Amino acid sequence: MKARLSKPLALASAIASLAILPACSAEPSDSSADSATQEDATRTVAAALGELPQMSSLNSAVSASELGSVFDGPASYTLLAPNDGAFEALGDSGAALMTEDQRPVLVALLREHILPGHLTPENISEAIESQGGEVTMTTLGGGNVTFSRDGDAISVSNGQGSTASFSGAASAGTNGVIIPLDTVLVPADEPAD
Repeated sequence: MKARLSKPLALASAIASLAILPACSAEPSDSSADSATQEDATRTVAAALGELPQMSSLNSAVSASELGSVFDGPASYTLLAPNDGAFEALGDSGAALMTEDQRPVLVALLREHILPGHLTPENISEAIESQGGEVTMTTLGGGNVTFSRDGDAISVSNGQGSTASFSGAASAGTNGVIIPLDTVLVPADEPAD
């Protein structure tokens, strides 16, 4: 009788310890210096965004949308951050987004680039690996984005015709992560002017 009780108890203990191991690991799966997330435990996402090269358009958009306080607060968010080239590719419609009358559209667009939580590209890569393929997450705007990998490259799609690739090293601050993208994820129902 004792042998029967100890086997299930030992098995349950072994399974519990295996479940804890991945959560305790601090080592990212991709340790290359070019793509590793740059950690800075002294700045918020808002402060880091203001100092990143190739992010002046996004920084202006965050200011114009008055969403800056989101990235300065205590909650943790991941910003899928289109770089300056991504905004330039929008042409006149990108410039129009910065006008006062288009502020609600800009806010909605930016909310679709924000994920709750502190997610690095390494975390996303590990999730893709553990799922054996694509990983879908819900944005702060209520839409979905799907991450996938082709070789070492990670891309994100909004499911409405827009796909972007991760472009450059991510920056992690005290309250979140900034992941640079090469394209603005524009919903299909937005006019492209």
